[in-house]
Amino acid sequence: MDKVMSNKGIIALYILPSLLLIMGIIYIPIILTGYYGLNQWDGISAMTFIGLDNYTSLLKDSNFWQSAYHSLLLAAFSVISLLGYLLIAIVLSGRIKGANLLRKIYLVPMLLSSVAIAQLWLKIYHPTNGVVNTFLVSLGIENPPLWLADPKIVMLSLFVPILWQYAGFYILIYYAALKNIPESLVEAARIDGASGWQIAYGIKLPLITEVIKVTIVLAVVGSLKYFDLIYVMTDGGPNGSSEVMASYMYHKAFRSFDFGYGSAIGFFLLLICLVVTYLIRKATASKDTIQYS
Repeated sequence: MDKVMSNKGIIALYILPSLLLIMGIIYIPIILTGYYGLNQWDGISAMTFIGLDNYTSLLKDSNFWQSAYHSLLLAAFSVISLLGYLLIAIVLSGRIKGANLLRKIYLVPMLLSSVAIAQLWLKIYHPTNGVVNTFLVSLGIENPPLWLADPKIVMLSLFVPILWQYAGFYILIYYAALKNIPESLVEAARIDGASGWQIAYGIKLPLITEVIKVTIVLAVVGSLKYFDLIYVMTDGGPNGSSEVMASYMYHKAFRSFDFGYGSAIGFFLLLICLVVTYLIRKATASKDTIQYS
């Protein structure tokens, strides 16, 4: 008995540093954010406890709900883009020439920071000297779109660099999952006369279903809290037409110096992410289990 207790004490000592780290960078900040949201605070003077006033004001804030709509729109775009990433990964996992080179090319955006990517695409979208509008003018279009200044297309314009930024990440995940499929299953299907697409749809996709579920959660939650590239490229403009929840939280906290309201937005964003993650897991839950003999 003493030996068992001694072993548990040793295990606890090994776990303690990681537990303290997790508490310090995750759970304690979450608790403090929720508490700050119950106060009126400019970040300097003493806090004034106001209860749930920030949260009730948030529910009536049309600007917040507009930013929430943009975040959900970005999440929808991201989930749809997973189909393209999966298709590319299936092609790369097959026997095609230049697959190694293509994998390296798709991974290039992962090596760049979001700020560098934002600056690059600001040049691409430049109204007069940008690559896109220069090409459109060469085709005879006299007044090409103002990609980042038109409220109707700014979110779509932002989605393109975001899609490009994360392409390598999701392609790499899908590629690794596909390569983990036993080659004997694929060879057996080929011997039976299955085509490449039949193998992909009937064998490969069912075997990486769990990976696909994980990427859906990552894409949705990542989109809901997305901030950096949008902040650099448009700062939520024009007139809030590209404002997302994270950028709205930043503007309220660090520009309006309303840290209580900004904290309420942050805590509400956390709750939305948790609810959406739960709903996705419930919607994609499978009652069927695969048993291996």
